Amino acid sequence: MEDSLIRINYNNKEIILIPTAHVSVASAELVKETIEKEKPDSVCIELDEGRYASLKNPEAWKNTNIIDVIKQKKVTMLIANLILSSYQKRVAKKLKTNPGQEMVQGMKSADEVGAELVLADRDIQTTFKRIWRHMGFFEKIKLTVSLIFADDDEEVSEEDLSELIQKDNLENVIDDLGKSYPQIANTLLHERDEYLAYNIKNAPGDKVVAVLGAAHTPGVKKEIFKEQDIDALNVIPEKSFGSKLLPWIIPVLIVALIVYSFYTSINTGMNQLKSWVIFNSLFAAGFTILSLGHPLSVLTALVVAPFTSVNPLLACGWFAGLVEATVRKPTVEDVNNIPEDIFKLKSWFKNKFLKALLVVIMANIGSSIGTLIAGTKIIQNLL
Repeated sequence: MEDSLIRINYNNKEIILIPTAHVSVASAELVKETIEKEKPDSVCIELDEGRYASLKNPEAWKNTNIIDVIKQKKVTMLIANLILSSYQKRVAKKLKTNPGQEMVQGMKSADEVGAELVLADRDIQTTFKRIWRHMGFFEKIKLTVSLIFADDDEEVSEEDLSELIQKDNLENVIDDLGKSYPQIANTLLHERDEYLAYNIKNAPGDKVVAVLGAAHTPGVKKEIFKEQDIDALNVIPEKSFGSKLLPWIIPVLIVALIVYSFYTSINTGMNQLKSWVIFNSLFAAGFTILSLGHPLSVLTALVVAPFTSVNPLLACGWFAGLVEATVRKPTVEDVNNIPEDIFKLKSWFKNKFLKALLVVIMANIGSSIGTLIAGTKIIQNLL
């Protein structure tokens, strides 16, 4: 694998890129050998502060408080993180290694040779938010489904990973990603190539070793000789005016129609109000039941749905999920089993941590369907 090293001379600085696979034992060994042999002034690793802390303390994520996640409205972000990290852990398990070993080795070897450690990657939350803001609705659905139902039964070997790192195979994979998910490829790959290149070429010293996922090395090699606007790469795009306005249109319209119904006649207004409450409550509660939520979670969805549906700043699922996580507190075993359970649909109903997330999702779906049906009914009655 030593032949895969990429050597670059930039402004009298020697830069050595090490293409790695995040679940490969051979990659970790290559990192160790290269740093010991080259004795660089700086070692750059493809991590941000958050992931660096996670690798330093791999058990820390198990202290995640599901109640805090729901309160902070980070359910979607948490699910995306869990799916991606769990998939990587499952592949690593097959290879009898740990994900990120090459980065851990980079930290250790940098310390041993007295090199400065540089965290060269962009904050992962910024990357996820930029991806999410740039993706369309159907592209989000497509990505979620493909991640959940990804086939990981195929055996993976070190030889497969070494072959993948080779230039031609790697560029084919990158091209395929760009065709299937252009926004993801641009934000997850190409933007981070720019970010990594900027930090690598500005790392202290005359000799720099950079430990990178193999998919980044072709792009970083090109970007080293270009100019990057690092501030622009850290900006989280604002929601468009239309996307901010859209969530308010239906609630305002519904409230206006119900008020108008009361203006027409008290009886009509009461019937419209009754339709709104019944459809919202029953669908929100019904979908919470489908997720096998606790009776108190079901009751919560039943009560709050008519009110949260007219306020885009609130969501029925948050309340139902909070009750679920409070009544059925996730155990240490639930959290430990997430990497395996997250890819098994039936396990979402058994694992209390995942169950709370499922209740959030299902209650919100039910409430949305109830809103659509109730709104249609109200309009039909007026017409």
